[in-house]
Amino acid sequence: MKKRREFEDDDGRQIANMNVDGMPWYMPKSSSSADSDHSEPVELTREEKWSLYGGILKAVLLVSAAFIGVYFLVVFLLTRIW
Repeated sequence: MKKRREFEDDDGRQIANMNVDGMPWYMPKSSSSADSDHSEPVELTREEKWSLYGGILKAVLLVSAAFIGVYFLVVFLLTRIW
């Protein structure tokens, strides 16, 4: 029988869930434990929803501006080379 190694700095906390579907050690959760993992949906006020939409729009515009800027920089540099 293989002896289990003990580490002094192991406090038993889980860093990453290694229970991955398709792996030999995969153990599906029971239905009772799956219900306890889910919390109730959060109800947002009208102001919170608009704030959320505004933040999403700002993030999308920032990423789009970065891609467009890089595109025009590449086009500019390629036109100067040829």
